[in-house]
Amino acid sequence: MRITWVNPAFEYYRVPVYGELDAICGGQLSVVFSASRTGDGRRKALEGVLGDRAIGMRGERASRVGRQGDFANHGVRVSYQRGLLRAILAAEPECLVAEGFFQWTPAALVASLRRRIPLVIAYERTAHTERNAGSLRRLYRRLVVRSVDAIACNGSLSRDYCVRTLGFPEGRTVTGAMAGDTALMGSAEVAPAPAVFRRLPHPRFLCVGRLVVPKGVATLLEAWSQAAQSRDELGSLVVIGDGPERENLASLVHRLNLQNVVFEGAVSYQHMPAYYAACDALVMPTLEDNWSLVVPEAMAAGKPILCSVYNGCWPELVHERVNGWVFDPLDPASGVNALLAASEAGNRLREMGQASKRIVADYTPRRAAEAVYKACEIAVNRRRGRAR
Repeated sequence: MRITWVNPAFEYYRVPVYGELDAICGGQLSVVFSASRTGDGRRKALEGVLGDRAIGMRGERASRVGRQGDFANHGVRVSYQRGLLRAILAAEPECLVAEGFFQWTPAALVASLRRRIPLVIAYERTAHTERNAGSLRRLYRRLVVRSVDAIACNGSLSRDYCVRTLGFPEGRTVTGAMAGDTALMGSAEVAPAPAVFRRLPHPRFLCVGRLVVPKGVATLLEAWSQAAQSRDELGSLVVIGDGPERENLASLVHRLNLQNVVFEGAVSYQHMPAYYAACDALVMPTLEDNWSLVVPEAMAAGKPILCSVYNGCWPELVHERVNGWVFDPLDPASGVNALLAASEAGNRLREMGQASKRIVADYTPRRAAEAVYKACEIAVNRRRGRAR
């Protein structure tokens, strides 16, 4: 089956998925993307997998419509890429995959309607990440979904949003279309501990993410303050990342007089294995995330997870008291209880980390590619059924 995937910007973790999908469909995958937005490193990585079927385009113009805010989806990003429709049709796809409903998906939709090509949406949003969506976004999505043949979702929360909110038929949704690039993080056990950890007490908690309001770091610090009042030997917290909230968060640490809380700043992806290896648990306090990739990365490194309910991956990846704890960062008591439970777990943290390894081992690039291919088969068979 010839598949064309329209994705304006992708991260490195997508490249292994594209490689596996290309193998499944017999070397007939092409990816149309923005070479400008993707960058040379990722472009070359994809070209190494697909060759000239990695179709990079330049000259995209974009603007935002609607109100802006700290959280996602207040407005709409409207993109125009000259020659995009022509590039899609030139690949002669038997099935189209478009990333989400916006950005370059309208061009894929036009191609689908013009040539009657089955259309699959690769979708990652959940009710949590869409709770701030404006009426324009909601109306547009409800209209477009009528022309979609199948949806390949990250996980169950994404599927539930498509079925319950968008009214898409559950039988035409597939889950499992996400996989983090966990191979590098799985080698973390041999990495030397970064200097920041050497004088910090155990258990050592790690928080990784851009320092912006939606990541929920402020709520984590508030919970840490309350937990420390209940347990003298709570442990330590290292925060990795940078962003516009850095000064506000540092001021909060000072005002709350938090001990053993350290901001490490930005760390390159290649150096992250050492940080995962040196911590005892990962804390993800996000207020909205589709499928936070630091969670499967830490799991591949053998770490238990304290995960926010607003992270789209928790039903699949974080099993309560098996490999971690799930909490609501907007409920102070919930976050405090999770921190205290992890702090008091002792040697069980190592056992839970091994459970993390076993769970995340099922979420491979091959499995993600198989989920997308299954969605493509559903889409093609649906169109064939219509033709009959």
